[in-house]
Amino acid sequence: MSADPLSGEALLRLRAEFPALEQSVYLVSHSLGAMPRATLTHLQEYTRLWVERGILAWEEWLPEIDRAAERIARIIGAPPGTVIMATNVSQVQAIVASCLEYRPERRRVVYTELNFPSVSYVWKAEERRGAEVVLVPSDDGIGVPTERLLAAIDERTVIVPISHVLFRSSYVQDVAAIVRRAHEVGALVLLDAYQSVGTLPLDVTALGVDMVCGGSVKWLCGGPGAAYLYVRPDLVRRLEPRVTGWFGHRRPFDFAMPAQQYADGIWRYLGGTPAVAALYQARAGAEIIASVGVEAIRRKSLRQTRRILERCRERGYRIRSPLQDERRGGTVVFDLPRAEQIAQELNRRRFLCDHRPGAGLRVSPHLYTTDEEIEQFMDEVDRLAAS
Repeated sequence: MSADPLSGEALLRLRAEFPALEQSVYLVSHSLGAMPRATLTHLQEYTRLWVERGILAWEEWLPEIDRAAERIARIIGAPPGTVIMATNVSQVQAIVASCLEYRPERRRVVYTELNFPSVSYVWKAEERRGAEVVLVPSDDGIGVPTERLLAAIDERTVIVPISHVLFRSSYVQDVAAIVRRAHEVGALVLLDAYQSVGTLPLDVTALGVDMVCGGSVKWLCGGPGAAYLYVRPDLVRRLEPRVTGWFGHRRPFDFAMPAQQYADGIWRYLGGTPAVAALYQARAGAEIIASVGVEAIRRKSLRQTRRILERCRERGYRIRSPLQDERRGGTVVFDLPRAEQIAQELNRRRFLCDHRPGAGLRVSPHLYTTDEEIEQFMDEVDRLAAS
């Protein structure tokens, strides 16, 4: 691109691809990314196949599973045949959990108390099967010291299901250090990258992480329903999920009974009938992110989140995100009196953001956000705070 990547001008050329920007200041991509214009075309393709081909539409629909997985693999640096699609991260976590055995000498599941609650629900339920969940506490509600988390990972640990970027604060965890420690003691790492992929560069191969999951709702601008699971190549055939279904069978259309015969490759983690429409829906967003590159998005994001932090400091708003660039994801979280009501009024006025209890307002520029929109949004916050 000829434009200065730090200015974000090249990325802003894509604004026309997102119709929602015509009627709102869109700073909520950490929760729901703006819909690309091409999404409607891809969904029409899905429905056209259904109408015109009937049951034969599956001849096009099933290959879309691998095509969708390849789009994700391109973004996260995964080798071919290591990514499979799912419906949501809770489902993915449950599939991974169902692969594990909990023995007296190795039954601990270690993660921080700042994990996304849905993920924690899955692992706490595993205590019925013999797991022992270890929650590593935070002192400030923003992050957990890496050394504290590493100390909790020992030879009794079977898996460490952690978030790359914490949803409540946008704190970036030191994944490389966590992976090293887990592997030293023979534990697996399942990385929830929902709040990072699409705004923070991630190379799963370089990290050596065992498994990664995420989805399409947020920075990938794909709407709900297209989650994914990456499994390290040498692990793919070693694990056998109890949470399974006919598409995880090596020959699903043989309708063999009674026991599962797992597919040799990544499809063994697919489970039941896939939600194909969501894969068409998520196509455009993933293609856009891959085409511009997450590195360029990150450069622009850091500059704009720094500006939001400056505005917060000027007004004395309580900052609930890391100040250091290397520890901050794509979101800035800040708090002020009546934050929840202010968020509701901002959304009514089409300045889109959200609020989380115990955190405050969450605001996130993305590839399509202008500098002027940052100023307009913060001006509106100031007006509401003073009214």
